[in-house]
Amino acid sequence: MKRRTKAIIAGGTLVIATAAGAGIAIANSADDDSDDAGETDVPIAGTDLDKASAAALEHLGEGRVTETEVGDEESYYEVEVTLDDGSQVDVQLDEQFNVVGSEDESGPEGD
Repeated sequence: MKRRTKAIIAGGTLVIATAAGAGIAIANSADDDSDDAGETDVPIAGTDLDKASAAALEHLGEGRVTETEVGDEESYYEVEVTLDDGSQVDVQLDEQFNVVGSEDESGPEGD
């Protein structure tokens, strides 16, 4: 092959490799609900969402549910509640919707 043809092929390969790398980086950053292990958080749904929300709000006595997760690393259900003062508390629930712990921004509240 001529030198010019080899240079064009090499340049084209570099462009393709760069574009592919950028695509992978974008795809990996697009999933904001992934944990450190790359697993996707699954929100609570249906009647389980209603029961988990009610249990968390009853436990805290105030606030609004802002996020939920099934199969949290700390408990079966996790319900994030934003309190009236703007702080957030994660309430941990077992499979029967019993509170097994909670954690606010400053650390553990109970177990």
